[in-house]
Amino acid sequence: RSEGAAMAQEMEHTQLSVRGISLHVAQVGKDELGTVVFLHGFPEIWYSWRHQMQAVAAAGYRAIAPDSRGYGLSDQPPEHEEPSWEDLVADVLAILDALSIPKVILVGKDFGAMPAYDFTLRHPGRTRGVACLGIPFSPVPFDFAGTMPEGFYPLRWRQPGRAEADFGRYDIRRVVRTIYVLFSGSEVPVAEQGQETMDLTDGSAPLPGWFTEEDLDVYAALYENSGFGFPIRMPYGSLDKMATQLDARFEVPVLMVMGENDYVMKLPGFEAAVRGGMMAGFAPDLKVAFVPEGSHFVQEQFPAQVNELLLVS
Repeated sequence: RSEGAAMAQEMEHTQLSVRGISLHVAQVGKDELGTVVFLHGFPEIWYSWRHQMQAVAAAGYRAIAPDSRGYGLSDQPPEHEEPSWEDLVADVLAILDALSIPKVILVGKDFGAMPAYDFTLRHPGRTRGVACLGIPFSPVPFDFAGTMPEGFYPLRWRQPGRAEADFGRYDIRRVVRTIYVLFSGSEVPVAEQGQETMDLTDGSAPLPGWFTEEDLDVYAALYENSGFGFPIRMPYGSLDKMATQLDARFEVPVLMVMGENDYVMKLPGFEAAVRGGMMAGFAPDLKVAFVPEGSHFVQEQFPAQVNELLLVS
């Protein structure tokens, strides 16, 4: 049995009833030093944080990782409700209140960075610090329509029904596998005319060395439960609904961790935002750290380096 499977068994799993839905939460550790809440991206899930949760628990923190609403073992929001970023922030607050946690360190990855940043701005009294992986803080919504080709996957996936039809040709395990292979590369996933995102790699492409078939089984089982309907709408159908926060000011320490080979660094403005000090205007206490060779899944690929950055920052 792999280390990952052994670790997963120490986790305590609970369903928290908050804000009219049930959220699945994994947790491990005692909060001698405090609590760290981890917010995942796509196509991720609580399990994406397995290495970090163990490390912060061993260091004396309590680690908590929810499945975001509509993901994994968390409930699907009502069909008629438009997904909203405010809901993700409110879910974090509700989790803290349900577990009687006064203040947390937040760690967000990919689209999970957005509620981590937003929660920190709105609830500075509940936050000790925030660390985000892969996505810099943006004071305006991400808009790729004028700057990226039509085949760029967020532009494709925000079209109603397009990703569902693309993914629907394959089983869920194959879809997660394909996205992990694509998103762990250094090239931006862009489909040509007449091609869908799932066509950008085939089933024979090997998984990254740090991601096992057993890891893939865990992801597939969780997405089998939730499907991809809501995960496509949040984040991809909702990027244009991100808040505009030109006067944002972080009152707590901010850590930004970026893999140097993350394809996100090639998106318009992202490298300038990360390297050029744009974030420092919003976050007076900012630390930016780069992981050489790091991909978009840097916390799974180089857990020891990411854990060290989280624990010393």
